[in-house]
Amino acid sequence: MTAFTTLKEMLVTGADAATAIAAPGVPGLTYAALRKLVANTIAAYNALGVGRNDRIGIVLANGPEMATAFIAVAAGATAAPLNPGYRADEFEFYLSDLNAKALIVAQGSDSPAVGVARKLNVPIIELIAHPELGAGSFELKAAAPAGAAANPGYAAADDVALVLHTSGTTSRPKIVPLSQRNVCASARNVRDTLALTAQDRGLNIMPLFHIHGLIAGVLAPLSAGGYVCCTPGFNALKFFAWMDEAKPTWYTAVPTMHQAILGRAANNKEIIARYPLRFIRSSSSAMPTQVIRELEETFHAPLLESYGMTEAAHQMASNPLPPKARKPGTVGIAAGPEVAVMDADGRLLAAGATGEVVIRGENVTTGYENNPKANAEGFTNGWFRTGDQGVMDDEGYLTITGRLKEIINRGGEKISPREVDEVLMDHPAVQQVVTFAIPHDKLGEEVGAVVVLREGAQATEKEIREFAAKRLADFKVPKKILFMPEIPKGATGKLQRIGLAQKLGLA
Repeated sequence: MTAFTTLKEMLVTGADAATAIAAPGVPGLTYAALRKLVANTIAAYNALGVGRNDRIGIVLANGPEMATAFIAVAAGATAAPLNPGYRADEFEFYLSDLNAKALIVAQGSDSPAVGVARKLNVPIIELIAHPELGAGSFELKAAAPAGAAANPGYAAADDVALVLHTSGTTSRPKIVPLSQRNVCASARNVRDTLALTAQDRGLNIMPLFHIHGLIAGVLAPLSAGGYVCCTPGFNALKFFAWMDEAKPTWYTAVPTMHQAILGRAANNKEIIARYPLRFIRSSSSAMPTQVIRELEETFHAPLLESYGMTEAAHQMASNPLPPKARKPGTVGIAAGPEVAVMDADGRLLAAGATGEVVIRGENVTTGYENNPKANAEGFTNGWFRTGDQGVMDDEGYLTITGRLKEIINRGGEKISPREVDEVLMDHPAVQQVVTFAIPHDKLGEEVGAVVVLREGAQATEKEIREFAAKRLADFKVPKKILFMPEIPKGATGKLQRIGLAQKLGLA
């Protein structure tokens, strides 16, 4: 397969009559129809004065139109997908920060983004879905043309295809511009790691305002000429019905989704047997080794845990497909960019030494937008500093020991919350756990944990602390354990340790 550097080149891959985009309950969209839709959409927004490197905010529900709108915008302008769940003040921040030239919303949308766009004088483009013409088929309608675009047509390799904000848990969110070259390299990296072909069928349950879903869920399978079924978003109650309809060979998700799927797997053994998966993929946050084992036993398929971030246009490392070794607890080997471990002074470390994970390669952003301070801190000698602490073994398998900002500092003793998670997950009554820092007046920080118990199981805080005390040094044992029906999560399904104490009223 060719090393395409633009989305236009990437979309050539699929056979005309093959299905590119599918969705539950509607006919599929062929590659020929997708290519035509992209060309028509570029012409439509070019006529509205929007062209290459102009930002178009996209606020659409998860599903096939979100996928095709993202592709069509990114192929000739700059896509800025925004979480439809944002409030008005959040939309105002993001649309202003991005300097959006237009906003795409569904026809008749009551999103607060519409009012905000009017306030900011951002032109509103309505998307009218045509599912009868194939999943994700649509046309655009705007109030009035704004004149021809200065830079029309398809984007070039170094034009910006996609802008996303970092999550901003400890600082103001930063804009990450990703070029056509960046996103195409990442799509190829995921495709090659997973050995995706035109015969593969993906079931996308990831949100499409996040790098994981956009690259691994949508672009990687399309770069192989494969099939993507775009669901309305994750729903554990509907997952197996969608599986029955889409007949997938694989899916990708975050650990909290995998755990919810596992919870319903026992009642859906027939569907699992009927559509054997070639592999399952997990990314975006750490996967407990206990859950990896359970998923592999349930689906009779290898689980490939991988490692990604927005600044890398998603994938950096991944456990490989059989017959190569999968090492549970690691995020695998470099899977696209170069990956190394660096000390605080910018020296690369040998295998076995713990330091900051750094990357460089074609998929990595060239820098944050309008943020020289973040760029000076984020890049050292051409390497991007991920902010993750890790260690690499002699075979190149990387273990993430924690986010540098998430490491709990209890009176000078450094504690990796992930290490505590792993121990608590071994308790037979525990289904999910997230360990986090609680502010402490004398020690600076203390260890806390939120625990979700298995259905029908019981355990007290004292029992779990005693269990942990047999396996952890005293200073690592959580001093406070909260039992909750579910783990508090961010918009993309990720566990959010930073700021959790404040959210739970413990700070």
